[in-house]
Amino acid sequence: MNVPELLRNFRVYEEGYDMIGTADVEMPTMEALTETIKGAGIAGEIAAPVIGHLGSAETKLNWRTVTNRNISLAAPKAHTLDIRGDQQVYDSTAGEYKTCAIKLLVVGSPKSTELGKLEPATTTGTANTLETTYLKLEIDGKEKLEFDKYNYIFKVDGVDYLSESREALGLA
Repeated sequence: MNVPELLRNFRVYEEGYDMIGTADVEMPTMEALTETIKGAGIAGEIAAPVIGHLGSAETKLNWRTVTNRNISLAAPKAHTLDIRGDQQVYDSTAGEYKTCAIKLLVVGSPKSTELGKLEPATTTGTANTLETTYLKLEIDGKEKLEFDKYNYIFKVDGVDYLSESREALGLA
């Protein structure tokens, strides 16, 4: 039995560049847009999720120090971040540790840039928050989640829940 234990480490890259740095990354919360359904045949109200439609999704990167590269993420344009990690998994049957690769691709525009503070012998607390319009998560080389708000894509475990909608709208 494989037991996922922890994220050993990860790095943040920007498209077309080398590593930006290491940061604590707060991945977005995926909250479905909902509409209240009530009336005849329903005993009360239901907050029905609108399939594939998400509210605002933010990705926040908390850096140790202020650098040229993390400040450039404040430029008012879409930024593509490639976040690659290494999860430690314990195989209890074999009695050994394995590596599970994590890849998170995020596209977003700057929502806020926190410069942080300057204080001797400590981190600056610099942070970037991106309004996330595209996200793709791969675990061990398998696509687990993908959403693309502009191209009407919402996939979980390889199932595209908006494919019929794209076809009905003439987008496919």
